[in-house]
Amino acid sequence: MATVSPQNPAPEPFDFDQEVRSLVLDTAPRLFAVVQEFALDDGWRDAEVAAWGMAYQDGHADVTSVDGRRRFSLPSPDRVMRHFALLEGVTARLVWLTPPRAATFEPTEAA
Repeated sequence: MATVSPQNPAPEPFDFDQEVRSLVLDTAPRLFAVVQEFALDDGWRDAEVAAWGMAYQDGHADVTSVDGRRRFSLPSPDRVMRHFALLEGVTARLVWLTPPRAATFEPTEAA
């Protein structure tokens, strides 16, 4: 199949691989970390990554603690924070990772 651009009268072949990459990038879940913050005895604050999660296009999120012992499937990413802020003096927040806008295409197909 070929398409013709108004600026370029020469036909250009349809780039199926590029369409697949675009599909993957457009539908990829967003990755986030759940960070726990807590006060230290000397008045300073510290933080640690407590879990990693993926938010999907329909709004739900899957989250796994870094030790692998807790897993959640929740209607929204914001709901996970209450599970990681149960101890006194501990707060939790989400830190979103910006996905790279490139995808590698490996043309190997499963048999």
